[in-house]
Amino acid sequence: MTTVQEEQDVIELLLSQHQQIKALFTRVNQSVGEPKRDAFHELTRLLAVHESAEEQVVHPAARDDAGDDVVEARLEEENEAKRALAALYDLGVDSPEFDARFAEFEAAVLSHALHEEQEEFPLLRTRTDPKTLVRMAGALRAAEAVSPTRPHPNAGENPVANLIAGPPLAIFDKTRDAVRDWRQSQKS
Repeated sequence: MTTVQEEQDVIELLLSQHQQIKALFTRVNQSVGEPKRDAFHELTRLLAVHESAEEQVVHPAARDDAGDDVVEARLEEENEAKRALAALYDLGVDSPEFDARFAEFEAAVLSHALHEEQEEFPLLRTRTDPKTLVRMAGALRAAEAVSPTRPHPNAGENPVANLIAGPPLAIFDKTRDAVRDWRQSQKS
């Protein structure tokens, strides 16, 4: 018996994550206080692991199908997003500047996702064997499991940098997340 997860290909998985990201943008925009902070932290985690895993699995495969120019443009967008997300995280949701800067960030991320969906994914779909796309989904999930949960724009944006720096940064981030969550639970 196979599960839906085993049958899902990498493009379906990424499109599903894009929908989750859009929903989290909406939650952040519609929330205040602690719910806004929680939604932003969830968005930060999802974006960090999503982009890191894409850089390790999807973009290298897409180079053959979509070409260097398309992939390099996506990598530059992702690096800009990492810097913006790190700045937003440092700023905090309670800052008077947060909402305006978050709106700019949201527009850039949604534009990036649209570029992937229109330029990269269709070529992967038509030029890559369906079984390979399913295996890539498994590789993406594995990469996400050891990816940092915060943006680290200075760590690099290529597969080798992610493989070397990703796991130690992921351990640090996940430890920091656990301590933050524990502290918040103690306030309740």
